[in-house]
Amino acid sequence: MLQTMGATERLIAAAQGGDCVAFEALLEAHYDRIYAAAWRATGSREDAEDVAQDVCAKLGAALRSFRAEACFSTWLYRVTLNAAADFRRAARARQHVPLEDEADFLASPAENAEAGLIREELWDAVRALPPQQRDAVLLVYGEDLSHRDAGAALGCTEATVSWHLHVARKTLKLILGGEGAVR
Repeated sequence: MLQTMGATERLIAAAQGGDCVAFEALLEAHYDRIYAAAWRATGSREDAEDVAQDVCAKLGAALRSFRAEACFSTWLYRVTLNAAADFRRAARARQHVPLEDEADFLASPAENAEAGLIREELWDAVRALPPQQRDAVLLVYGEDLSHRDAGAALGCTEATVSWHLHVARKTLKLILGGEGAVR
């Protein structure tokens, strides 16, 4: 693991110095993580692809601001969640789709299995939470980060992440009628 971390650090330093091959290797190594976080934040494959593409396009400039105060993957989650939030704001500004139409549009016959619907309902409810709660849930439950690492990505303490998760669980229980809430 230390070798991998050393290799990542070398790629970051080289990419920050303008090495295009190192930047490409860094993107290739982390693209799946970017896409997964974007998908959980948006709930749509197409939107996740757009967000991931946006992150990749802006990462070269953003990489200059990386100071290794947090783990690179933690910093990258923050960049991705910010891009997803920007994407949602831009989508709302372009067009407002009524919730019933949106649900019909996103549904496909393969997704109509009860477990899939419950999971989608849960993630839809998570995406409706206030930003700090939503991001804490996405990082801890969606990306399997520790409360400490999620705090580093969100710029807050571990205790604050725990509080956001506590409030989010209560809110999700109300939204979902006591079923399917994140534990």
